[in-house]
Amino acid sequence: MKYSFSYIVSLQFLGFRFSGWQKQKNAKTLHDMVDKTLSFVLVDGYYKTIGVGRTDAKVSANSYFFQLFVNEKIDEANFLESLNSNFSPDFRAIAIHKVATSFNIINVSKIKEYHYYFSFGEKNHPFAAPFLVNIDVNLDIELMKIGAKLFEGEHFFNKYCTKPSEKTVFKRTIDSCEIVTNDILIANFFPKQSYILKVRGKGFLRYQIRLMMATLIQLGKGNLDLKFIERSLKEDNDGTFLRNIAPASGLQLYNIELELK
Repeated sequence: MKYSFSYIVSLQFLGFRFSGWQKQKNAKTLHDMVDKTLSFVLVDGYYKTIGVGRTDAKVSANSYFFQLFVNEKIDEANFLESLNSNFSPDFRAIAIHKVATSFNIINVSKIKEYHYYFSFGEKNHPFAAPFLVNIDVNLDIELMKIGAKLFEGEHFFNKYCTKPSEKTVFKRTIDSCEIVTNDILIANFFPKQSYILKVRGKGFLRYQIRLMMATLIQLGKGNLDLKFIERSLKEDNDGTFLRNIAPASGLQLYNIELELK
């Protein structure tokens, strides 16, 4: 079906109760919830939505976009108000921008910044579970900070991907990768000290950030060394992915720089 108008909607969501963005049979997904909500908001009921990318189960987003195709021109202010009124508390629409129907949200140039929130030592309050992963042993956080910087630049991420296709490009560039003290997500039930792995780049492989985080955790535990990370990023590594994958709940799609022109 050909649609007359197209819009980009900026969205935030808490993904802890959902099985990721992509629609699936017998699973509660973010895309399903967005479409169900739109069915109450749009008068004629004819629309199509495309997300800016997939997210894993339990992963949240401080910044996400979906493209909306409709036949009737939208009153943008009223649309946002109505959308937020009908959304469950897990979602919030931030903004809407009209774009050409030829605009392709999948192929347009974008830079993503992911955050992985974690703490270590004493077990966290249960209320922190949707936001923060706890490692129940002490970690060498200073060594982990050094390890995180090794991921910066252009490398081969064969080991940091699961179920690649024949067309998967493993040579990727990470613009920045660092571990810093968490001063972004704050709550009185959070531990006194927590941290963020911040990773920024144009494109990431399936489970890449979580595999990187798991590797850094093993480094912090003393089970791996810095040379292991250096070897894992070379073209001539054995190509197998790493077995340890960090839990999804600590991962957040923090920001997307999207070219709307």
